[in-house]
Amino acid sequence: MPDVCLTRDFPVTTDGLYDYITRPDRLAQWFGPEGTELAEHDMDFTRTGPWFAVLVGRESGNRFKVSGQVTHVRPKTSVGLTWAWHDDADRRGAESHVTLSVAAAAKGAKLTIDHRELADAEAVESHRKGWTSTLDNLSKRCS
Repeated sequence: MPDVCLTRDFPVTTDGLYDYITRPDRLAQWFGPEGTELAEHDMDFTRTGPWFAVLVGRESGNRFKVSGQVTHVRPKTSVGLTWAWHDDADRRGAESHVTLSVAAAAKGAKLTIDHRELADAEAVESHRKGWTSTLDNLSKRCS
């Protein structure tokens, strides 16, 4: 199946970046593509178990819900989770898997987002754009 793999460096420590991708209060500051707001969430990626997020388009008002299970937590290095968008009737769609990995970089820390098992080329392109925009949000917080 097609995949998305994106890497970006941040001028923070690996511990600091790991906190941004796992702690609920930090995730709420950047999670979601530009032009959306996090309206509701239960995101605690410091532990395994269920999670969800509801994003709302600032201009359109459209609501987008995504949910899954945190499948692994490797302190200070990576988090894995399942990912599925919900339709308007709140039914989960096709499930894929995301791994967020943190490593040391020359001038700080590096985040790699590996999103696998996407359904088709259209889903790959949509998720690539969404994750790229989401990384832009994180860059604003970590600079």
